[in-house]
Amino acid sequence: MAARGSLLTLANLLIPVAVLVFAAGFFPYKPFMPGLATYGPLGWEEKMGWEKEPEAQFDKLVFMVVDALRSDFVFGKDSGMKFVQSLIRDGLAVPFTAHATSPTITMPRVKAMTTGSVPSFLDVILNFLESDTTSSLAKQDTWLAQINAKEGGKLVMYGDDTWLKLFPGFFERADGTSSFFVSDFTEVDNNVTRHVPDEMLNDDWNAMIMHYLGLDHIGHKTGPKGPQMIPKQTEMDQIVKQIYDAIDNEDHLSNTLFVLCGDHGMNDGGNHGGSSPGETSPALVFMSPKMKKITEFRDRASPIEPKTHFDYYKTVEQSDIAPTLAGLLGFPIPRNNLGIFIDDFLYFWDDGMDRVRLLMQNARQMKAIVEATYPSANFKDEVQEMNCEKQLSTGEMLACKWQHVAQVMSSVASLHPQMRVDYLYNFLRNAQDAMSTTASNYDVSKLYMGTLLALVATSLSLISLRKTRTFSSAAAFYSITLLLHGISMFASSYVEEEHGFWYLMTSTWFIYLLIRDSQSEWFLWFLVHPAVMLMYLHRVIRSWNQTGQKNAGAPDIVHAFATMTFGSAVLWSFIGATYLDITTRLARHVARCIASFIEPDPDFEPTDTHRMMGTSIVLPLSATAFVFKLGFTAKDAPELTNGIAEGLVEWVNTLDLVGLARMVFAGLALTATSVILGELVRARARKGKQGGGHLAVALFDLTTLFLITQTKAQNIPLYLLFRLQTVFLSHLDLSPSAITTTTLLLSHSSFFATGNNNAISSIDLSNAYNGISGYNISLVGLLVFLSNWAAPIYWALFGVLLLGSHGHFARNFDTAELDSRDWVAKEREHLLRLATQEKERVQKREDTWTWMQHVGLMTVWTSASLAVVMAACTVLRSHLFVWSVFSPKFLMQVVWGVAFHGGVTVGLGGLIWWLVTW
Repeated sequence: MAARGSLLTLANLLIPVAVLVFAAGFFPYKPFMPGLATYGPLGWEEKMGWEKEPEAQFDKLVFMVVDALRSDFVFGKDSGMKFVQSLIRDGLAVPFTAHATSPTITMPRVKAMTTGSVPSFLDVILNFLESDTTSSLAKQDTWLAQINAKEGGKLVMYGDDTWLKLFPGFFERADGTSSFFVSDFTEVDNNVTRHVPDEMLNDDWNAMIMHYLGLDHIGHKTGPKGPQMIPKQTEMDQIVKQIYDAIDNEDHLSNTLFVLCGDHGMNDGGNHGGSSPGETSPALVFMSPKMKKITEFRDRASPIEPKTHFDYYKTVEQSDIAPTLAGLLGFPIPRNNLGIFIDDFLYFWDDGMDRVRLLMQNARQMKAIVEATYPSANFKDEVQEMNCEKQLSTGEMLACKWQHVAQVMSSVASLHPQMRVDYLYNFLRNAQDAMSTTASNYDVSKLYMGTLLALVATSLSLISLRKTRTFSSAAAFYSITLLLHGISMFASSYVEEEHGFWYLMTSTWFIYLLIRDSQSEWFLWFLVHPAVMLMYLHRVIRSWNQTGQKNAGAPDIVHAFATMTFGSAVLWSFIGATYLDITTRLARHVARCIASFIEPDPDFEPTDTHRMMGTSIVLPLSATAFVFKLGFTAKDAPELTNGIAEGLVEWVNTLDLVGLARMVFAGLALTATSVILGELVRARARKGKQGGGHLAVALFDLTTLFLITQTKAQNIPLYLLFRLQTVFLSHLDLSPSAITTTTLLLSHSSFFATGNNNAISSIDLSNAYNGISGYNISLVGLLVFLSNWAAPIYWALFGVLLLGSHGHFARNFDTAELDSRDWVAKEREHLLRLATQEKERVQKREDTWTWMQHVGLMTVWTSASLAVVMAACTVLRSHLFVWSVFSPKFLMQVVWGVAFHGGVTVGLGGLIWWLVTW
């Protein structure tokens, strides 16, 4: 037993090691060329007659980022940004749809816009680590660094404090706001807008950056069609008007370029992080009275219909912003840029040679990156013979494109500048495509090593289970599930729609349980068989939230609550019933605690008086939790409180939600302490005899109330359905391996049923600040995990209780038969003592093995799943969807493997198991 325990411990320790090794090879920082770019010789100066750099068209920049500003929010017919549309019609604004590559998260998108490069997917993680400094761009070349390096260059910034982390010490004046308070739609933007009037009068800055967060927060909470979306767009439009009017009227701003853009878009569910068209299509608008010069002969309509999904006007890469700003404001293009100067703006320069020189700067800078990537290719400026008709590698193809540039630039013939422009753009676009899609610099040896370590963990877990002598039907179902799940991880569509797999396997498992009992008396009561009732409930649960990619935003039960006439009233009736159920259960535990202090006898049961006292103690805690959730929802998703008494909603809107949450958490801690003390009193009275697991059940119910507090209001009724499922599961005769299989299936299916999926965009931050008034990486990270994995945590802990109830029937040794025999008292007592001790030894061994088997099977699943996902990422590392599908799945699997398995299944579950067998 000890050897098996050691193997299982080693297997669990290897899981995080495997994750770290694989991640080090899969998510390395991309190398960058240090230092700031400077203007240098471009070649062919004599032939071109170049003497100086093209004159800058602007000397100031206002860069306004509206987080999650999807293209249709500006250009569509239902947009609230009417002023921006009027500027487009009048030729004072040039609109684009900016393609944002995955991951569509703020930090990597800001990096793309400021450096012109393609960020690492590791920035998804760093985006949540607000205290992290390793992601800083302080030493990288960006357009902010170039402006700052200019004589007298000054920057100011207001809004998302991601900019402060990326550019420490860059700003003359700044006021940052946290991007993670997703329930704040108003103050987070007002904090930016209040600085606008004063800054429009100041003339000491060269660039002002603003990053508004409210629209993104609304999207996360109510989706892109929420009731507050159009008013927020209108608010942003008015700010644009305020700034544009100042540029048009203030002399010191007359040469100011105004850029409005989104860092990313959002999907139909209001989230982002993936690669759906809505997420990758933010708006981009360049505004200035000087735009008339290049739009004079263009008649742009606004609003318009998209060419395809969210594709309005011309589409450019988000990385194109950096070289375009460099050209328009007159500074060198950042060294690591992979963007291309947007050709619409070439016509600010009347001289064709200026346009060629501008693009040559871009081409020279891009060529330096290409040469570093393909050192064996020939990128010489001299005209030479090259065989460009054969099958070419990427480096050879780009060398041929550069040779075409060299030929037209070296030609003594009188060529129209546009021909040289065309050849330069041909090289730039091919180089951009090649460099943007080049596989990351994976450390393949670490990928193999991480996968191997996960497989070793799987093998060790299997060896620790070798005591199992028979291969039960439950074990067979477990194995089939593991095999099918592993195969599905190599297909992007199955990864995106993984919820379908878990819904199907859970239903199949319930059908198996029904067939298994077909010979029993239960079968006569088919319609009310526990397995049938579990299927009914499962069907409702899986319809609660639509998830995945294909059906995101499709009708479901949650949306029905928001659209039905009396939907809110029905929803809150179910929520109230859920709180009532948990209150009733907690009252029993507190009543037992009170009875323990009054009468320490372990067999003494609470009276009606004790139960009334327990209810009176628990009721304030549950009522506070309910009021907190109502107040939180009234601010977070007010459409879900329509129909609730207006006076009640107005009252809860005045409450301090942080204080209320802290009262709930404190109440839970005090109740848990009281229950523990009560059970300790009973344990002392038992004189070492085993208890009935009451403390484990009490802590499970207290944990349930905490998990409900961390759950969105519309998902709280799911816990009432989960409660009903636990009742029916308790009526089934399940073996330990069947209980483990059931726990595994319900943990995963409930995760997706609450609206989660394998996309980073499904991570819900709304409950990450319950009880927290400021950003604390540890607490916020913990609450993010607990709120998104609340349902799986519920089932993981209930699975332990179900395992305990399976062995509990044999724990209490019945001595009645021995007592009735007519033996000598001394011999009888001796035999009773020996029999009891032997029974306890046997039961202790059985308890230990039951727990080891449960943890072993869960470890096999966790390590094998990790190994399969790692293998899929390794094999498909050059796949088109490696960053949009497989990488997010790996990150989600890491959370399942390290936080959920290690922290919940093994850690918290182990505590509950110890209390069950205590």
